[in-house]
Amino acid sequence: MKLLIFRTDIKTKKKVKHISPLFRRFSNIHKWYIDLEDVDNVLKIEASGNLTENDVVKFVNSMGFYCEPLPE
Repeated sequence: MKLLIFRTDIKTKKKVKHISPLFRRFSNIHKWYIDLEDVDNVLKIEASGNLTENDVVKFVNSMGFYCEPLPE
C-alpha cells in the first residue's frame, strides 16, 4: 500500500462530490480524502498496484481541477 499526497484547488464539499466518481473508477484506490480545512486542500490517496502520481494529476486535471504532488 502506498500513500500519495497532492495539493489541489478543491475547496468545497460540492467540488469533492463532483470529483468522487473519478476515484471510484479505480479499484486500486482503497481510500481517499481531501482536507478542506488545510490551506493546500490536500488530497491523500491510499492505493495499491501501479497507480502513479502522474496518473492522479492527469485525471484530476481532466476534471477541471488543479493538482500537484506534495512530498510526504
